[in-house]
Amino acid sequence: MVEAGHFALVLAFALALVQSILPLIGARRNDERLMAVAGPVAVTGFAFTAVAFAVLVAAYVQSDFSVANVWENSHSLKPLLFKVTGTWGNHEGSMLLWVLILTFFGALVATFGSNLPDTLRANVLAVQGFLGAAFFLFILTTSNPFARLEPAPFEGRDLNPVLQDIGLAIHPPMLYLGYVGFSISFSFAVAALIDGRVDAAWARWVRPWTLTAWLFLTGGIAMGSYWAYYELGWGGFWFWDPVENASFMPWLAGTALLHSAIVMEKRSALKIWTILLAILTFSFSLLGTFLVRSGVLTSVHAFATDPARGVFILAILTLFIGGSFALFAWRAGSLPAGGLFHPVSREGALVLNNLFLTTAAATVLVGTLYPLLLEATANAKISVGAPFFNMTFVPLMLPLLIVVPFGPMLAWKRGNLYAAAQRLLAAFAVAVLALLTVLLFVDRGAVFAALGIGLAVWLVLGALSDLAVRSALGSVPLAVAARRLAGLPRSVFGTALAHAGLI
Repeated sequence: MVEAGHFALVLAFALALVQSILPLIGARRNDERLMAVAGPVAVTGFAFTAVAFAVLVAAYVQSDFSVANVWENSHSLKPLLFKVTGTWGNHEGSMLLWVLILTFFGALVATFGSNLPDTLRANVLAVQGFLGAAFFLFILTTSNPFARLEPAPFEGRDLNPVLQDIGLAIHPPMLYLGYVGFSISFSFAVAALIDGRVDAAWARWVRPWTLTAWLFLTGGIAMGSYWAYYELGWGGFWFWDPVENASFMPWLAGTALLHSAIVMEKRSALKIWTILLAILTFSFSLLGTFLVRSGVLTSVHAFATDPARGVFILAILTLFIGGSFALFAWRAGSLPAGGLFHPVSREGALVLNNLFLTTAAATVLVGTLYPLLLEATANAKISVGAPFFNMTFVPLMLPLLIVVPFGPMLAWKRGNLYAAAQRLLAAFAVAVLALLTVLLFVDRGAVFAALGIGLAVWLVLGALSDLAVRSALGSVPLAVAARRLAGLPRSVFGTALAHAGLI
């Protein structure tokens, strides 16, 4: 059975090569038969990857210690849940989960992307195929989860006790669904650059995939933060650990991408910027994969320290990040710039949001990579910790949190800042009252805590104010307001929930 799983992985690699080449040729030649290959091949590749993953899970459940990966990370007396979760509690198994999710998203596009133009769909699936082929090759050559031991040991080494937790069942799969989910946004961006077509319809197609990945990444980070909090006693939800930063950077860039895609869909603006953000977000995901698995970082939850693996992932990084940015530099000038808008407008607010978020992601990137660059170039070791991030990241986030409630209150194209401020006056007053209450009656020395609580109240009441304004609460009878509230688009409630969630 183990050999069958290994062979399924080889077949998945072969199919990924077919998926990456034939549809691309078909799109160039406008050959419908070659383009039509992409869908069935993507679904079949996912099926073979799922078989390989199921085989590895079965080997763990059966405590098959003839498989080196099972012997290194399991034990016959381990509870069933931790046997299953132990499948991805190691480098090889987690990489197999990585490609399983990558092929799963490709299969979803193949299944539900029938409304896409044929050339765009073929190019998207071809880029997904290239990504899959690179990582399948990485697994098969450097990280084979099905390597055998002869003779088979009687008992396994067991799994790290820290990993024997329900958090391992939730945190990595959700995080990978976010990490790898952004590959679809990346594939759409590269496909658009190849095709030379970027319009509002493209934004409508890419936004649901971006939102899905963003939701999973948000949930994965939240679960990981909570797990670290109660398991390792870090004393806080963010400790600026390098591996935590590796998942936080794509979240910041992905949040900017989500807002930028909305502007592009609604107003056909920020086209080039949205393409760049889609490339940048997945680039951060790939960078995180490199940092966690190359051994260049010392962290409580880095996966691997094998230089050979690190060099291979670095080659993948260079190929995809370098290649996509080179393609962007070549094609961006020929893309239409998009519509114009007034600085004081909802588009302007979303651009401001993008600037703050991308700058914040850059500060986290510098703080994470600077010690590595210094060690590589000057052979000097320094540690960049919480003081640096608090000094650089917090001043960027504070103004962003202050202006968040204004965005939904402004009209598209040209807004009225004074009118928006009037609508938020009650929320601001209650937020100031909460801040003063903490300072005067709880702890007069806790200035930053009071500011944080004041900002939290401001954000949640700002989100509720938007719903109240849209439903005309206070200016029409309550029953009418309730009907208006129920009839609001779902995206309005999603915006309110996400902004209130920042508290």
